[in-house]
Amino acid sequence: MNKKVFVTGGTGFTGGRLCEILCERGYHVKALARQTSKLENLRRIGAEIIYGDISDKASMKPAMKGVDCVYHIAAAFREENVPHKHFYDVNVDGTRNVLEAAFETGLPHFVHCSTVGVQGEIADPPATEDAPYNPGDVYQESKMQGELMVKDFYQQNQYPGAIFRPVGIYGPGDTRFLKIFKWIYSGKFRMIGSGKVLYHWTYIDDLVDGIILCGEKKEAAYGLFTLGGEEFVTLNEIVALIADALQVSVKKGHIPVFPVWLAGALCELVCRPLGIQPPIYRRRVDFFMKDRAFDISKAKRVLGYQPRVSLKEGIRRTAKWYLEKGLLK
Repeated sequence: MNKKVFVTGGTGFTGGRLCEILCERGYHVKALARQTSKLENLRRIGAEIIYGDISDKASMKPAMKGVDCVYHIAAAFREENVPHKHFYDVNVDGTRNVLEAAFETGLPHFVHCSTVGVQGEIADPPATEDAPYNPGDVYQESKMQGELMVKDFYQQNQYPGAIFRPVGIYGPGDTRFLKIFKWIYSGKFRMIGSGKVLYHWTYIDDLVDGIILCGEKKEAAYGLFTLGGEEFVTLNEIVALIADALQVSVKKGHIPVFPVWLAGALCELVCRPLGIQPPIYRRRVDFFMKDRAFDISKAKRVLGYQPRVSLKEGIRRTAKWYLEKGLLK
């Protein structure tokens, strides 16, 4: 296979694994990166590194010539101590730069990474792609604006691109969910709230399979697809699976959720004006409060998407990787 692709966000967790699997499948991968990025993995897998930035459209266009598809993964994701404008600069304006560069260069296909976060808390789970927008913070709001902009661009320019929304991404190499693994491993974990809220994860390799299908399948044109694992479960079940994978026990009993949420609000109110990182965020408490479960049947039906790694197996692999890397100490 001599197919060429252009990937943004290739130094991150999702984009890095996407580049790795694309290279394994024989693609010629051009990965956009800044001079200051960590490039060891891209060099190791044989990706062609393109120095540039999504804030600079001109830095991308020359390298896009002759490319079959762009996978736009780069995003500003829940960064702390940055102005709200930063999220819109990256997730809306930066996305527009990549999209316009691809279109102006004549690329036949574009795949944009959004997030199920644009739908926020799900009132009637599992949510389909048609469930209403309900962003709950500035990151989700900026991603919603970026998604809407991409949708409009596709339609107005008859550009047959695709959009995918990943659910919670985990697997070896991830550190987003490291905190809950560490907390459970320490033996100090206590459930905040009932633990009955629904949560939906997707193993990184399953997600990458779905992303590649968005770029390969002609049926993906103009489509919006939720990519997630085969199953969604309660938070109680996730905690039990993690504890089992780590071979530890979890203390019984629950902490009332509202006092913790209120403490988070007070910490943010006091700490942020002083430039101090709050020890507790309301956003982190939301993990214990909000249902997030999604219907992936459209991606299965249209793309042939089929998650292969069960939640139990994915958690086992992730726990094993954390232990091997000494990250749970």
